[in-house]
Amino acid sequence: MKITHRSDQGCKVRVEDEDDLWTLAQVIRPGVIVKMFGHRRDQTTGSREGGRAKEAERKAMWLTILTESTEYAAFSDALRVTGIIIEADFDQGSHHTHSIEERSEVELLWEEMMPLEDAELLQRAATDGAKARVLMAVVESDEIMLFEVTANGLRESTTFTMRGGGKRHGDSSKARTAFFEESAKESLLVLRSDMPLLLCGPGSAREAFADAIRKKGHTGDIRSVATSIGGRAAANEIFREGLADDILGEHTLTRQTKLIEQAFAQMSTEGLVAYGGLEILEAAEQGAIETLLLLARLLRDPLERCVNRSWPNVAALVLDSGGEIEQTSEDHDAGLQLAGIGGAVALLRWKIE
Repeated sequence: MKITHRSDQGCKVRVEDEDDLWTLAQVIRPGVIVKMFGHRRDQTTGSREGGRAKEAERKAMWLTILTESTEYAAFSDALRVTGIIIEADFDQGSHHTHSIEERSEVELLWEEMMPLEDAELLQRAATDGAKARVLMAVVESDEIMLFEVTANGLRESTTFTMRGGGKRHGDSSKARTAFFEESAKESLLVLRSDMPLLLCGPGSAREAFADAIRKKGHTGDIRSVATSIGGRAAANEIFREGLADDILGEHTLTRQTKLIEQAFAQMSTEGLVAYGGLEILEAAEQGAIETLLLLARLLRDPLERCVNRSWPNVAALVLDSGGEIEQTSEDHDAGLQLAGIGGAVALLRWKIE
């Protein structure tokens, strides 16, 4: 995401990749003013000539709406924002839906000041910038699982299975070779030329699949990493252990997974960590929080509280004391782990007694 203008009340941004849509889906809530270029039909240009209806002209213009609702699904390529038109060449007072996509330029305005949690999340997205998506293949001798690694989630793409194949026939090597060749051919439908390919899993099947996909024409970067287990757990091992940081190290998903794993490790030894509303609030009030990890939705749901304070208020305490806020999604396994303990955990500078 690129922030082209910023003020206390709002900002102008340019969407650089699909991950930015997740960020905008968090910050655009009912009451936020959204301005962008769009199209409306000018009903005054419609007419009937010779008994035949002439369709109204579709005109391009800047449209400013007051948000009423949003529609966004994880990993989708568009964010739909619906609201009342408050500024346009015509049709003020009517409903309109902005479709925000990659390369869209959008201006966001709040009634008063931009909320601190929204400013922090937008700035984080701008600082991280657009990251190359990575295709991860967990390769075993009879199964290959494809995952697309994005900044805020791990999307399962396709699974290829031998379904018996060489297991039940005498020449298992030929069946396995055919399986890898067919899987490689199908994988190239998902793998873009500029997308790095990360192969992981136990055993030596990764190298056979790498050879097959190169023979099918892939010329991009391929990295092979051994893991102790297969399946989706192998993908999580890559993030948790930092086994491919040269490719994934800058991704938000990698950073968040490591922080959440660090928090759970501290919890197992009763170390520098606070979890549960009472502990987190006490640590925040004492300025002891180094990093507060929490689900982004907690900061934006007025019904969610940290004991007797709102989560934005707690986040402000952390930032005022020099700590950091890491807002995470639930579209990856580490985020789901975080949700399982209430959606928030804090890494501390010192232990709270």
